[in-house]
Amino acid sequence: MTNHRRTATIIVHKEGELESRSLRLPIWLLRTGLIGGVILAVVILVAGVLYTPIARTAAEVPGLKREVERLRAENQQVQRLAERLEYAEARYGQLRSMLGAEVVPELQRQEAAVASLPAVIARGPNAPPCYEVGASVPSHWPLDQAGVITRGPVGPGGSAEVHQGLDIAVAQGTPIRAAGGGLVRAAGRDPEYGLFVRLEHPDGYTSMYGHASRLLVARGDSVRAGQVIGLSGSTGRSTAPHLHFEVLKDGEPIDPRSQVTMECNNGNILVRGG
Repeated sequence: MTNHRRTATIIVHKEGELESRSLRLPIWLLRTGLIGGVILAVVILVAGVLYTPIARTAAEVPGLKREVERLRAENQQVQRLAERLEYAEARYGQLRSMLGAEVVPELQRQEAAVASLPAVIARGPNAPPCYEVGASVPSHWPLDQAGVITRGPVGPGGSAEVHQGLDIAVAQGTPIRAAGGGLVRAAGRDPEYGLFVRLEHPDGYTSMYGHASRLLVARGDSVRAGQVIGLSGSTGRSTAPHLHFEVLKDGEPIDPRSQVTMECNNGNILVRGG
């Protein structure tokens, strides 16, 4: 290398040849080439970093289009189902008008349950005696009306689903009364029975009241026979407003109708059991 401060000599020798070739370049040209190479490498690196998300997004576009088409198809299906539901409700209204409103209870919408609850009227101080004082076995009908029994007890071993009590169809917000005096052992929400109350009575009896829209007692409360403990509804696994009413003796379910033996003399509509 000669005059190394201003030029640089590059010697090129091919294998098998006796002579070599030399190339003399200015130092500034080598520096310029080096800087240009570094800039080019940086540009290539930045371009690669910026291009990767763009390429990834472009690759996802066909999948996004398919997802949009799927959602559009599902939306159309939901609209068709909504139209069918409106048609079914219209036919239900026609059927109810043909059979009579007292035979087929009016269809209630769950979201309007709280707004449509009636006031709970307390029993007057001069009302004739009807219910026992203190703890007592569950021997009273839990409603102020007979209602319509849509399902009775079903024991194990059959083809139908096991059902331990009565399903009594009544209007939304009907007062639920304790079938006997006792202690509230459980009160809350259950996936199956929705808002429920379980009472413990003497002689090994318990009673349960499910699908309520509102509870008026809490765990640990003492209740008397006939006390309003909740309002009927359609919470839990339910398709229409009704009361699920159970009576158990020593943990074994019995038909509640066999326990209803007392009839009030204050005008309540109660049911005598066999």
